[in-house]
Amino acid sequence: MKSSNLKAHLALLFAASMWGLMAPVGKAAMEAGISGLALANMRMIGGALCFWITSLFVKKEDVPPRDLMLLFFASMLGIVCNQGCYTFGLSLTSPVDASIMTTTMPIVTMILAAIFLKEPVTPLKVGGILMGSVGALALILSNTGGSDREGSVLGDVLCVMAQVSFACYLTIFKKLISKYSVFTLMKWMFSYAAICFIPFSYRDFSEMQFSAISFDVWMEIGYVILFGTYIAYILMLVGQKTLRPTVVSMYNYMQPVVGSSVAILMGMSSFGWVKAIAAISIFAGVYLVTQSKSRAEMIKEEAASKQ
Repeated sequence: MKSSNLKAHLALLFAASMWGLMAPVGKAAMEAGISGLALANMRMIGGALCFWITSLFVKKEDVPPRDLMLLFFASMLGIVCNQGCYTFGLSLTSPVDASIMTTTMPIVTMILAAIFLKEPVTPLKVGGILMGSVGALALILSNTGGSDREGSVLGDVLCVMAQVSFACYLTIFKKLISKYSVFTLMKWMFSYAAICFIPFSYRDFSEMQFSAISFDVWMEIGYVILFGTYIAYILMLVGQKTLRPTVVSMYNYMQPVVGSSVAILMGMSSFGWVKAIAAISIFAGVYLVTQSKSRAEMIKEEAASKQ
């Protein structure tokens, strides 16, 4: 594996790990009185501030008006719809249901990549996605317990919409993302997202009693902003610049692995043969998708065979 590919895979692995803790940590903050809309807005505003502050210490890039407009639409799909729908959906449904909904992204991404990027839908790619989804679902369902409240249809639909919007973002804006640095992209995208989301969350945000928020809840909010947003998005873009959208989306299946591992370490769950087989299935699925040939590779092989 090339060093750039290895770096991209490691970045996505760590990003998926941070996002894997988002459901339980975010849910804990909401159960403490933070509304889904308010948490999503705090995440966007906090992300924008972090990226703008960081951009002051890195090389400045000029972004032409046309690309600024494209970044606006990218932020609508990649941040506003994705984070807004997921966070609000999580407030309505259970963490288990929300985790199950995340397994739809690789399938949607594969379909969109075939339509927009003309990426081939190979048997290896389909097999890898199916193997990963079966493993992810087995892990999630093995962790179900009576402590989680019932899910809701609306909450589940919103979580699916979040996955679809992010899959569209990964596919449609692949070329734009490769053009600029992580900090240039994210400072504009999170700024647009925060501005657009404020009208929807202003009421919930303004009614918050900040003095009544406990230290533990502030720590949970801090995790959502710093690790689940700032660092995770940096790592995700590092991977996205090098790897195909379908490969990037496959790391969604790592989220239930992280959730299960944390539950085991905290004594909230046990490690059994079901979890072992499910984890192996997920890793094997990711490997199969990374080994599937891209459109460029197929064209290159076809040209070589004709010579």
